[in-house]
Amino acid sequence: MNTLRNKVQLIGHVGADPKVKDVQSGSKVVNLSIATTERYQLHGEWKEDTQWHNLVLWDKLAERAGDSLHKGSYILVEGRLTHHKHMDTKGEARYFSEIKVLSFMLLDRKQSRQHADAAEALAEAGGLPF
Repeated sequence: MNTLRNKVQLIGHVGADPKVKDVQSGSKVVNLSIATTERYQLHGEWKEDTQWHNLVLWDKLAERAGDSLHKGSYILVEGRLTHHKHMDTKGEARYFSEIKVLSFMLLDRKQSRQHADAAEALAEAGGLPF
């Protein structure tokens, strides 16, 4: 029997310093974005395609992110893709997607290529343990 999974793995750079927030339920949350860039050659010319991904981290992961991440941090994240709908001030439905982070690994910027290679190998082998 095939099991369907919702698993996202990204390697990218944090866009802004994370800010840990307390919510009414007593939980802690961090919302942040990371950029991933794909480089490819088209008709002999190198191109870059940068995508921004919205992340949400809860409780201990939020605290860890607040303590260890900063703008520009190079990280590997694993999580689940989620989609949400809300009504804007005009009463129109707005949709957005985010990744609920289940684990992350800080990759050292000084050795980013070596760490990226190791992270990619880890991702191919099934990823970080949850």
